[in-house]
Amino acid sequence: MSKIAIFYGPDGGSVNRVADIIKDKIGEDKVEMVAVKSATAADIEKYDKIIFGLSTVGKDTWDSEYSTNDWGKFMPEISKTDYSNKVVAVFGLGDHITYGHAFVDHIGVLGKELMKNGAALVGPVSTDGYEFDESEAVVDGKFIGLPIDEDFEPELTEERVVAWLEVLRPDFEF
Repeated sequence: MSKIAIFYGPDGGSVNRVADIIKDKIGEDKVEMVAVKSATAADIEKYDKIIFGLSTVGKDTWDSEYSTNDWGKFMPEISKTDYSNKVVAVFGLGDHITYGHAFVDHIGVLGKELMKNGAALVGPVSTDGYEFDESEAVVDGKFIGLPIDEDFEPELTEERVVAWLEVLRPDFEF
């Protein structure tokens, strides 16, 4: 069985913490953790099963010529890979109170870039139970990845991760 890669960023903080929860629930022996801070397209190519995890940064940050955050540096690497033969899922952290008008938009931005490069994302999540105004991450009435709000709903994180992993289990074969 090939290992599942969790590409996450930034290193440290809430995204890292949620990535660790996912790793622990899948099984540490089945997962490779890859911080996007220094990752390249060559690192992505090594894996057939990939989970991407990111924090609240928007398209404006990624489009910035001078972006210095981990995902701002890594995002160009995404488009260098063909995902048509890979199993791909995305989780993202957002703040549904302060950013309810753009809740987890970064899941949508990343997901759309992945799909442009052949990814068929797995692990859609119902919008039921989430409060927000708008989100680029909603396609056909569902989030295209797992939204987590560690700022205002940390008590729901583990429950949401466990439910999402049950959806991923058949495709990721863990």
